[in-house]
Amino acid sequence: MTSVITVCETCKTEDWDATSGVTHGETLAQLVEAAAGGHSGVTVRRHACLMGCKHACNVAIQSEGKLAYTLGRFEPTQEAAEGIVAYAALHALSPSGQVPYKQWPLAIKGHFITRHPPLP
Repeated sequence: MTSVITVCETCKTEDWDATSGVTHGETLAQLVEAAAGGHSGVTVRRHACLMGCKHACNVAIQSEGKLAYTLGRFEPTQEAAEGIVAYAALHALSPSGQVPYKQWPLAIKGHFITRHPPLP
C-alpha cells in the first residue's frame, strides 16, 4: 500500500527571510520529492498550510485505513527529507501504519506532533 507525504509548502521557520521569496516549506518539499524518487510505496504532494505554524516545517504521513501522523519542527535539509521518506516507506509497509520506535530514522525522532486514528 502507498503512504502519502503531504508537505506544507507555505511553512516558514522563525528565521525566514522574506526577501528570498522561497519558503522553508517549498525547500523541504523539493528535497522530499527528490528523496522519494526511488521509493515505491511513497508519494509526495504539496499543500498550502497545514496550520501548524508553531511547528514549521510540517508534513503529514497518511494511508487509507492506517494511523496518520503529523510531524514538524524540521529544518529544510537533505537529512530531514531522507528521514521523512524513510519513515513513510516503513509506514507503507506496516499494516496499521504504526512503526516500532527502534526502526524510526534518527532524523524524525522528536518531530512527531500528532497521531490520528484511521477513519472508520
